[in-house]
Amino acid sequence: MAFLQYPSSQVDKKGGRTVGRQYQSVIMMFFLSLIMLGGIGSRLFYLQLVEGDRNRKLAEENRILLLPRRPARGTMFDRNGKILAGSRLSHSVSIWPIALPEDQRDPVVQRLAQLLEIPADEIQQRIESAGYESTQSIAIARGLSPAQTTALAEYASELPGVRVEAEAIRSYPNGDLAAHVIGYTGEIDEGEYDEFAGNGEDYRLGDIIGKMGSEKSFESLLRGVWGGQQVEVDSAGNVLSIMGEKPPESGQNIRLTLDLDLQKAAEKALGDKIGAIVAMDPRDGAILAMVSRPTFDPNIFSTRITQAQWDQLNSRGNPFLNRTLQAYPPASTFKIITTTAGIESGSFPVDTVLPTYPNINAGGILFWDWNNAGFGPLGFAGALQWSSDTFFYQVGMRMGHEPLIEWMRKYGLGAKTGIELVTEESPGLVPDDAWKQEMLDEEWYLGDTINMTIGQGFMQVTPLQTAVMFAVAANGGYRVTPHLLLDGAESKQWKTSLGMQPDTIKVIQDGLRKVVTSGTGTRINVPTIPTPAGKSGTAEAPPYENHTWFGAYAPFDKPEVVVVAFGEHSGGGGGSFAAPMVKDVLEVYFNGLPKKKQEPPAEKQSAG
Repeated sequence: MAFLQYPSSQVDKKGGRTVGRQYQSVIMMFFLSLIMLGGIGSRLFYLQLVEGDRNRKLAEENRILLLPRRPARGTMFDRNGKILAGSRLSHSVSIWPIALPEDQRDPVVQRLAQLLEIPADEIQQRIESAGYESTQSIAIARGLSPAQTTALAEYASELPGVRVEAEAIRSYPNGDLAAHVIGYTGEIDEGEYDEFAGNGEDYRLGDIIGKMGSEKSFESLLRGVWGGQQVEVDSAGNVLSIMGEKPPESGQNIRLTLDLDLQKAAEKALGDKIGAIVAMDPRDGAILAMVSRPTFDPNIFSTRITQAQWDQLNSRGNPFLNRTLQAYPPASTFKIITTTAGIESGSFPVDTVLPTYPNINAGGILFWDWNNAGFGPLGFAGALQWSSDTFFYQVGMRMGHEPLIEWMRKYGLGAKTGIELVTEESPGLVPDDAWKQEMLDEEWYLGDTINMTIGQGFMQVTPLQTAVMFAVAANGGYRVTPHLLLDGAESKQWKTSLGMQPDTIKVIQDGLRKVVTSGTGTRINVPTIPTPAGKSGTAEAPPYENHTWFGAYAPFDKPEVVVVAFGEHSGGGGGSFAAPMVKDVLEVYFNGLPKKKQEPPAEKQSAG
């Protein structure tokens, strides 16, 4: 038998075979490499083809950022083109969370807190709310001082992802003038952001929005549309190139119905007294002046307000409350409505004459006239002239409270007037049987009706609603809708006829004219005001001092303006406290602001 001979290299020392072992290793490495390359290829196929669009987008978001640019807010003018709210150039600082290296987060926050004098926790919270992967610029502070801007530039190398840029911030050149009407702006909070986002509106955290007054009411007109630059950045957030730009669109400019000169006169007339003044065109409801005290300077909200500033503001007795839109007992100004209800209900002929008394006994309770003596026999015009309480008590006792409530609602009481400051306006209160039963678990009493006839009791009316009431008398029976936006609409679009009889209107007008010529409002019967008519009111407000009212319009034959003044817990009477304010405003309306006296030129001093 022949044996096969193997080369010595193919036999190990123990006589075992080694043929093919090295090839087995190569084959195994080949298949292992093939499997690995197949896995990598499959992964590349998945990443490039299946997830390609998504990954390209993520890569671009890491190197391509959109630098948003806030639009300039629209300017607000008065009816004559004088600026009420504009913008001024300032600087702001913001941060790009995605460009902030992880190991630099805390040092950057601490340095910003030091330079800007802002708590570090506040800055940290802003960044975390947006998220560290956010590509959006997060506003940290606005209205930087020159010193802060310089300091940020000096420390720029220690502040990766931080950007300082010029921007327009809100400016109110007249300070606190008309602050409650104009309002103020501020940074959107999370609740407001959620509300806007829920309505599908394009807002972002850090946006500046109207917070109060016309700034808030006309936000959609004033805000404009954001623009921005698309830029390429490196890992440190430095801009490498600008790839595209969309200019921001400025907000619309708007004109308000306010007359700045008349507003100044009303502000001066009220002074530091707590209260309100409204001046309105009775033909269409255009607001000419609207003052509330105490007040505030809206400029302080254009930058970061300090705690000390906030505490000082709130020490003045709620300066943010617009008292022209808050409700109080209307007192004897309400006798306009009692006269209307008495005649229009058919309970009393227009030429009714009633005796008046020191008091009226109703259910064993004495209801006194304000002079504790009565005025003898009076008709409706005379009762308005002397503001006789016992006259109107008798009107209410005979007709009942239902016509009073009906006409209160026709005049617009118990509901918002329709002015654009809708979120700040109180509807007031028209109490009725159902309201009293629900709120006090009591039925309606005769005494409630008696109190209602003279504007006391549960009822609540705002100074603006009171101006609308006087406008009904001034314009011949139309309820107007007060408004602030001057849009050139026909006046007929702003008023509604109440369907009053001409005789009813005439007796009211005659009575209001007699108030001024010889009744409780003679303080405004001056030659500088053409034939005014008006009515006073003094509302009890125990345990505090009385509220005082006075409303008037002029000229009597063709009224152009209604002015209502209100003193909150002022004490005194409407004719003595509030009427002089109305007089001052009417004088400026008809005669303009008094000219400033020019100082005589200084005499030249001779040498020697």
